[in-house]
Amino acid sequence: MPRRFVDLSITLCNDVVSDPPFMRPEITYQSHADTVEELNTFFPGVTEKDLPDGEGFAAAEWVTLTTHNGTHLDAPWHFHPTQDGGKRALTIDEIPLEWCFQPGVKLDFTAMPDGYVVTADDVERELARIGHELRPLDIVLVNTAAGKALGDPDFVNRGCGMGYEATMYLTSRGVRVTGTDAWSWDAPFAHTAAKVAETGDTSLIWEGHKAGRDIGYCHLEKLHNLEVLPGNGFTVSCFPHKIKGASAGWTRAVAIFED
Repeated sequence: MPRRFVDLSITLCNDVVSDPPFMRPEITYQSHADTVEELNTFFPGVTEKDLPDGEGFAAAEWVTLTTHNGTHLDAPWHFHPTQDGGKRALTIDEIPLEWCFQPGVKLDFTAMPDGYVVTADDVERELARIGHELRPLDIVLVNTAAGKALGDPDFVNRGCGMGYEATMYLTSRGVRVTGTDAWSWDAPFAHTAAKVAETGDTSLIWEGHKAGRDIGYCHLEKLHNLEVLPGNGFTVSCFPHKIKGASAGWTRAVAIFED
């Protein structure tokens, strides 16, 4: 049976705004000619002229980034040192692989204003609209207004976020991987900071992330192309890079359809 693949990952690059200035990735590109000196480490005296078509050795790139650049999967360790009532939180290299290849569900919250905090009732209504009953290990993806704002100078402040009760609604039903096309699973910090300043309630800070203290889960951030997905009927593949003891790992997230 033929399969159709939809790329859900952003492109890691120097020019598109996908992070705050202090944490943007930096990629240095080396052409084939730039690496001849490296070839001489193994084959002294060899020059470009000695290589096929005189094209030098090999193209390569040097990349400076954090595990939270690009489309990535956050581990429970990112949120808090503990999960599930005091157990040590899982790091990205400890995440069960079966969590990362499961049926996908898309919740459409593109109409929610920037900074809105999604509630459990919002999730329940959207699940009813698409006619889906959550099953353990479903991968739930949240389509926000940030999805079409990638590269906008204000990208990190765009989109709604998932609150504590919305997150717990999902994880208490067995969901262990969620995702968003926004910069963060939570509402953008600029909006949350204004609410904290107004109310003095610091429990609002990262409330969706911190739900991982109660039930350990992972989430994908900076997804792409969610607007082309239906509410369900596809599989998500999002295996993270295996980094020892890390809080996150980069992933080439993909939606797979069986046609």
